[in-house]
Amino acid sequence: MATPIGVALVVTDAQGVLRAFNWADYEDAMRRWIARRYPGVPLAEGEGPLRAAFDRYFAGDVDALSAVPWEGVGTAFQQQVWRALCDIPPGQTISYAELARRVGRPTAVRAVGLANGSNPVALVAPCHRVIGSNGALTGYGGGLPRKRWLLEHEGAAFKRQRAA
Repeated sequence: MATPIGVALVVTDAQGVLRAFNWADYEDAMRRWIARRYPGVPLAEGEGPLRAAFDRYFAGDVDALSAVPWEGVGTAFQQQVWRALCDIPPGQTISYAELARRVGRPTAVRAVGLANGSNPVALVAPCHRVIGSNGALTGYGGGLPRKRWLLEHEGAAFKRQRAA
């Protein structure tokens, strides 16, 4: 699916539930991830039922993805972190420390960061809304330029760093 920030890969199950989302420049890693978690399940190209929600999001309706059904395979802790991501409204950001506090593990900031980074349904479980405690952009599997674009698209405040 073409987007303003690159081609996105959207994987759903037969019922239209989102199972994976990533960018085409990470397709090889995404296919390996899918093969490990859904062995033997065939992949087929096609237009899925979620296309309209993603189109609305990129057209400016930043709430359009909140009703997208999704399911990610992960540990109970990862699931807890991914669900907590969905509680961050568009246009807002929180720190990794705050996310750790919200899942009841205030000293597990690094573990929360790892769980955030393993989010299989980026954008829908909005891991891009998690930033450093100092307000700076840190880590995003799709690259910091995409994270910056997404946060600007949603009207979120963050510390803008000069390009290196």
